[in-house]
Amino acid sequence: MMGYYIIAGIIFLVSSYVSNQLKRKFKKYSNLHLQNGMSGAEIATKMLKDNSIHDVQVISTPGMLTDHYNPLKKTVNLSEGVYNQRNAAAAAVAAHECGHAVQHATAYSWLTMRSKIVPAVGISSKLSNIVIMAGLVLSASGMVFGNMVFLIGILLFAVTTFFSMITLPVEYDASNRALAWLENTNMLTSEEHAGAKDALKWAARTYLVAALGSLATLLYFISIFLGRRD
Repeated sequence: MMGYYIIAGIIFLVSSYVSNQLKRKFKKYSNLHLQNGMSGAEIATKMLKDNSIHDVQVISTPGMLTDHYNPLKKTVNLSEGVYNQRNAAAAAVAAHECGHAVQHATAYSWLTMRSKIVPAVGISSKLSNIVIMAGLVLSASGMVFGNMVFLIGILLFAVTTFFSMITLPVEYDASNRALAWLENTNMLTSEEHAGAKDALKWAARTYLVAALGSLATLLYFISIFLGRRD
């Protein structure tokens, strides 16, 4: 299992670096106040209106970087540091979350696919590691069905990896929609737009690291399974 711990350690270090960079960028661009004087909530409301979306509500949610779009309740949930603030970071996050609302309204294929497998992901994320560990222990104990249990665990983990991978186009597309709208409507100055773009770039990298880490772990488990079959 040494290989697993090495992979987990690398993922942790890279993830921590990207997360810290995101927080640093968010803090930096939180000090870049918008010349238009609009808050994150006002920007989100306008973007929804400009895209003819009238059944989505913009609400405030507690915490920092807890922003998300809820497709079931049709709400754009903005954290306290975004909802009332009037800076480039708030504009970027608010527009990004509205990008998801636009995806939902236009039946964006990757978002639709991701939404359909959410129930399966919920089950897989809870059981995969337990089943994988059980399979390894049973195999080490000489149980003939240990490898089968291990394979089931791998398949469960593959579901979560697949979810991480299809999350990437969803997140990048939402950012692209946000930046395009901010630019086309002249909502931000060139400096503000550059800050918003940089902030969203680092936000997207958190999903990229998670996806690559999940894929690397999956491939490691598969290599162990294939090695046990030889």
